[in-house]
Amino acid sequence: MRITFAFLAVVGLLSATQPLAAHHGAASFDTEKELTLKGTVTEWIWANPHCFLKFDAKDDTGTVRNWVVETQNPTDMSRRGWARLSFKVGDEVTVTLQPVKSGAPVGRIRSVVLANGETLGTGGGAPPAAAPAK
Repeated sequence: MRITFAFLAVVGLLSATQPLAAHHGAASFDTEKELTLKGTVTEWIWANPHCFLKFDAKDDTGTVRNWVVETQNPTDMSRRGWARLSFKVGDEVTVTLQPVKSGAPVGRIRSVVLANGETLGTGGGAPPAAAPAK
């Protein structure tokens, strides 16, 4: 009886944690590809569980597409120098991202270069190149 109860408790615990691990998967992103796009911010969402940057950028055909790219939560991003006021509508940005495999204008942020040249990184992959010493 005790063994059965212990077994059921372990199975219940493991099955309860499975959806949490699945939430943070990267299966929809093309992790072998990075795009760098110049665009104009349309919205910055500073919220849990993920922050989202929306911006308009031209694709290869010259058509303007509204991109929606995500990054981590505000607590993690604050530690990397990001803030609720990092972007405002109309800001010019250069965004490096991993796109989704489907080709939709959706992705995961790798870094963002602001109009003043400041780079905000996400901590994923190689860090952005340092500015040359003066």
